[in-house]
Amino acid sequence: MRILITGISGSIGSALAPALLHAGHELRGFARPSTRVRLGVPVVRGDAVTGAGLDEALEGVDVAYFLIHSMEGENGFARRERHAVENFVAAAQRSGLRRAVYLGGIVPEQRPLSRHLGSRLEVERILLSALPEAVALRASIVIGSRSRSFRLLVHLVERMSVLALPAWRAHHTRPIDVRDVVAFLAAAATTEHAAGGLSLDIAGPDLLTYEQIIERIADLMLVRRPALRLARNATPLVAPLAARVAGEDPGFIVPLMESLSTDLLPRDDRAPGLLGVRLHSFDRAVERALREWESVERLRAR
Repeated sequence: MRILITGISGSIGSALAPALLHAGHELRGFARPSTRVRLGVPVVRGDAVTGAGLDEALEGVDVAYFLIHSMEGENGFARRERHAVENFVAAAQRSGLRRAVYLGGIVPEQRPLSRHLGSRLEVERILLSALPEAVALRASIVIGSRSRSFRLLVHLVERMSVLALPAWRAHHTRPIDVRDVVAFLAAAATTEHAAGGLSLDIAGPDLLTYEQIIERIADLMLVRRPALRLARNATPLVAPLAARVAGEDPGFIVPLMESLSTDLLPRDDRAPGLLGVRLHSFDRAVERALREWESVERLRAR
């Protein structure tokens, strides 16, 4: 099949492309002009927020992956995400595209939603309502060497002698190996279950609190870090500190941490059976991600 990957330079897009090439598909990428792409596939330069380049990128493709997310700029990312998906959908309809695959975030039962998860759900709604065979996958924390959320946790463990953990430390989620995310995404391109649209939650096999996630990462890094357990949800104070320590953009960290104020758990466990994916454990995912990370960059704490 002829497949387009928007956001091909990101952590998920760059991991997905080799898997699709190995499966024999013909690939095309879509990325901003300033973005480097080193995957050996043709890339259309453009910007989904303005719509530039989308018609050219979507011409003649059978399936398109919409992997464009925007978190920087706390007050404007939801608007940019909405503009991007609306422009994508308009161009997809002009091209006659029927199937697009989107990776969003797990949506908790608790309302109101955080800005981050509310924006992801709105993107999913727009795609599913516009394209007859759209597939939306929802994931929590992705464990991979290039995953920004995983890298944040590793940098905090590595660089802080005492870990300040707000009240959200007790909430649960099910992190997922990036290899499993790629397998789900690849299977979504050809699944027969997408007629009329399909929304699935994808999650790893291990149920963990955020505190347990951090403790397990520290154990696998062979370091000990005492924890300062805060009685209140101190995200407005902790998030800017975490951003400075990890060398991250506060505009990314603050909305991310806002989404930790409740459990982030899948609605059900249909996805592995429907899409034929075998899951990796949390420990195996972290061990592999750390090995891959250290193959190009030394961790100070190791």
